[in-house]
Amino acid sequence: MPTARMRRINMALREVIGEAISSELQDPRIGFVTVTSVETSPDLRSARVFVSVLGTSKDREATLEGLRSSHGVLQSAIARQMRIKRTPTLSFHYDDTAERAARLSRLLDS
Repeated sequence: MPTARMRRINMALREVIGEAISSELQDPRIGFVTVTSVETSPDLRSARVFVSVLGTSKDREATLEGLRSSHGVLQSAIARQMRIKRTPTLSFHYDDTAERAARLSRLLDS
């Protein structure tokens, strides 16, 4: 269970990363992306960024690859906008919560 400080950092990182993706990245591989959550390690050295992507599985893989290749731009945006001692190393992961919820809802309906 993250502390209140870690929850605030995670929320701030989510906002900064979401804004940077929409405004600073020009990679054509990156489609419609929503940053759903961020989980930062207690020492702030790494952060797992969970994203949902609108489109097919091919679009999802291309978007994740585009985000991974542009992690430096996103880390520099974090360094500019946040006052934290370390800028975490970002890793991007697909968040399939919406798909699992829809599948569970279909199972409950049948």
